[in-house]
Amino acid sequence: MSKSPATRATARRERPLSPHLSVYRPPVTMTMSIIHRITGGALYFGTLLVAVWLMAAASSQATFDWVNWAFGSWLGRLVLFGYTWALMHHMLGGVRHLVWDTGAGLEKHTASKIAWATLAGSIVLTLLIWIAGYMARGA
Repeated sequence: MSKSPATRATARRERPLSPHLSVYRPPVTMTMSIIHRITGGALYFGTLLVAVWLMAAASSQATFDWVNWAFGSWLGRLVLFGYTWALMHHMLGGVRHLVWDTGAGLEKHTASKIAWATLAGSIVLTLLIWIAGYMARGA
Protein backbone atom coordinates (compact mmCIF):
# COMPACT_ATOMS: atom_id res chain seq x y z
CA MET A 1 0.00 0.00 0.00
CA SER A 2 1.49 3.24 -1.13
CA LYS A 3 1.15 6.52 0.76
CA SER A 4 -0.18 9.57 -0.98
CA PRO A 5 2.25 12.43 -1.75
CA ALA A 6 0.52 14.63 0.84
CA THR A 7 1.06 12.01 3.56
CA ARG A 8 4.74 11.63 2.64
CA ALA A 9 5.25 15.42 2.71
CA THR A 10 3.58 15.65 6.12
CA ALA A 11 5.76 12.85 7.48
CA ARG A 12 8.89 14.60 6.25
CA ARG A 13 7.81 17.93 7.73
CA GLU A 14 7.22 16.49 11.20
CA ARG A 15 10.73 15.11 11.54
CA PRO A 16 13.37 17.59 12.69
CA LEU A 17 16.18 18.08 10.22
CA SER A 18 18.95 18.04 12.81
CA PRO A 19 17.76 16.44 16.04
CA HIS A 20 21.28 16.36 17.46
CA LEU A 21 21.39 20.17 17.56
CA SER A 22 18.58 20.29 20.10
CA VAL A 23 20.06 17.70 22.45
CA TYR A 24 23.83 18.14 22.01
CA ARG A 25 25.62 20.25 24.61
CA PRO A 26 29.29 21.03 23.90
CA PRO A 27 31.60 19.88 26.69
CA VAL A 28 33.27 22.62 28.71
CA THR A 29 36.69 21.38 27.59
CA MET A 30 35.75 21.92 23.95
CA THR A 31 34.30 25.35 24.68
CA MET A 32 37.42 26.44 26.58
CA SER A 33 39.63 25.13 23.78
CA ILE A 34 37.69 27.18 21.24
CA ILE A 35 37.89 30.26 23.47
CA HIS A 36 41.64 29.62 23.86
CA ARG A 37 42.02 29.88 20.09
CA ILE A 38 39.83 32.99 19.90
CA THR A 39 41.78 34.73 22.68
CA GLY A 40 45.01 33.88 20.84
CA GLY A 41 43.71 35.79 17.82
CA ALA A 42 42.45 38.64 19.99
CA LEU A 43 45.87 38.94 21.62
CA TYR A 44 47.37 39.64 18.22
CA PHE A 45 45.22 42.75 17.83
CA GLY A 46 45.64 43.74 21.49
CA THR A 47 49.39 43.60 21.10
CA LEU A 48 49.05 46.03 18.21
CA LEU A 49 47.43 48.42 20.70
CA VAL A 50 50.43 48.02 23.01
CA ALA A 51 52.69 48.77 20.04
CA VAL A 52 50.67 51.91 19.25
CA TRP A 53 51.03 53.04 22.85
CA LEU A 54 54.81 52.45 22.75
CA MET A 55 55.14 54.30 19.44
CA ALA A 56 53.15 57.20 20.88
CA ALA A 57 55.45 57.24 23.91
CA ALA A 58 58.45 57.40 21.57
CA SER A 59 56.98 60.25 19.54
CA SER A 60 55.57 63.61 20.64
CA GLN A 61 53.90 64.51 23.92
CA ALA A 62 50.70 65.45 22.05
CA THR A 63 50.49 62.03 20.39
CA PHE A 64 51.13 60.27 23.68
CA ASP A 65 48.47 62.39 25.42
CA TRP A 66 45.96 61.57 22.67
CA VAL A 67 46.62 57.81 22.88
CA ASN A 68 46.39 57.93 26.68
CA TRP A 69 43.08 59.81 26.35
CA ALA A 70 41.77 57.17 23.92
CA PHE A 71 42.82 54.29 26.17
CA GLY A 72 41.39 56.13 29.18
CA SER A 73 37.94 56.57 27.63
CA TRP A 74 35.18 54.12 28.59
CA LEU A 75 35.57 52.32 25.24
CA GLY A 76 39.36 52.21 25.58
CA ARG A 77 39.13 50.85 29.10
CA LEU A 78 36.63 48.23 27.97
CA VAL A 79 38.99 47.12 25.20
CA LEU A 80 41.93 47.05 27.63
CA PHE A 81 39.85 45.08 30.14
CA GLY A 82 39.00 42.58 27.40
CA TYR A 83 42.65 42.42 26.40
CA THR A 84 43.64 41.72 30.00
CA TRP A 85 41.05 38.95 30.28
CA ALA A 86 42.12 37.45 26.94
CA LEU A 87 45.74 37.48 28.10
CA MET A 88 44.92 35.79 31.40
CA HIS A 89 42.58 33.25 29.82
CA HIS A 90 45.05 32.37 27.08
CA MET A 91 47.86 32.04 29.61
CA LEU A 92 45.85 29.72 31.86
CA GLY A 93 44.63 27.78 28.82
CA GLY A 94 48.26 27.30 27.84
CA VAL A 95 49.06 26.05 31.33
CA ARG A 96 46.07 23.68 31.06
CA HIS A 97 47.40 22.29 27.79
CA LEU A 98 50.90 22.02 29.28
CA VAL A 99 49.50 19.94 32.15
CA TRP A 100 47.69 17.75 29.65
CA ASP A 101 50.94 17.32 27.68
CA THR A 102 52.42 15.62 30.73
CA GLY A 103 49.54 13.11 30.66
CA ALA A 104 47.96 14.43 33.84
CA GLY A 105 44.37 15.57 34.19
CA LEU A 106 43.07 13.83 31.09
CA GLU A 107 40.21 12.04 32.85
CA LYS A 108 36.86 13.49 31.76
CA HIS A 109 35.85 14.73 35.21
CA THR A 110 39.30 16.19 36.00
CA ALA A 111 39.60 17.84 32.57
CA SER A 112 36.23 19.51 33.08
CA LYS A 113 37.25 20.80 36.51
CA ILE A 114 40.48 22.21 35.07
CA ALA A 115 38.54 23.88 32.26
CA TRP A 116 36.18 25.56 34.74
CA ALA A 117 39.19 26.57 36.85
CA THR A 118 40.73 28.18 33.76
CA LEU A 119 37.64 30.33 33.28
CA ALA A 120 37.31 31.24 36.96
CA GLY A 121 41.03 31.91 37.28
CA SER A 122 41.09 34.21 34.27
CA ILE A 123 38.21 36.26 35.66
CA VAL A 124 39.77 36.51 39.13
CA LEU A 125 43.22 37.41 37.79
CA THR A 126 41.76 40.06 35.49
CA LEU A 127 39.87 41.67 38.34
CA LEU A 128 42.94 41.55 40.61
CA ILE A 129 45.11 43.18 37.94
CA TRP A 130 42.61 45.98 37.41
CA ILE A 131 42.10 46.51 41.14
CA ALA A 132 45.88 46.65 41.65
CA GLY A 133 46.17 49.08 38.72
CA TYR A 134 43.56 51.43 40.10
CA MET A 135 45.10 51.23 43.55
CA ALA A 136 48.54 52.03 42.14
CA ARG A 137 47.10 55.06 40.30
CA GLY A 138 45.32 56.23 43.41
CA ALA A 139 42.02 56.41 41.55
